[in-house]
Amino acid sequence: MNIVRYKRYPQSDLSVTLDQLTNMRDELDRVFESSFGAFFRPLGSLNRWNPAVDVYQDKEQFTVYAELPGLKKEEIEISLNGDTLTIGGERKHEAKADQGFRTDRYFGKFQRSLTLPVSVNSEKVNATYKDGILKIVLPKAEEAKPKQIPVSLN
Repeated sequence: MNIVRYKRYPQSDLSVTLDQLTNMRDELDRVFESSFGAFFRPLGSLNRWNPAVDVYQDKEQFTVYAELPGLKKEEIEISLNGDTLTIGGERKHEAKADQGFRTDRYFGKFQRSLTLPVSVNSEKVNATYKDGILKIVLPKAEEAKPKQIPVSLN
């Protein structure tokens, strides 16, 4: 038996905790799909996947990278609604039943939504797609950028 110290997450680590719960849900989906895939497939609840996403920010912008291998740029949908960025689409299954005996890649519809902590300038959002990596640059709105305040001497 292993004893594991309970670690309480500070409020600032809420997004890390939510990401861990999402990863745990994905792992459970994977287990059920590999064990009972033929039984559950008609329900459609396990026929989805979430692409891996990295988000970086600096003073000027957010940069989002999403792994979407095997998709064409026409199959990717990107929307920005307020402070929520949504990436969606569908990866088609290339069935070759007579040749294959194992399937680890995910197919089907996906949708990934990210809530940004500050507002962005939706007019200047730019997205590029190369070698299976989607890159979205979201410039921060002027009111969200940090401002330098000069200190004067009296």
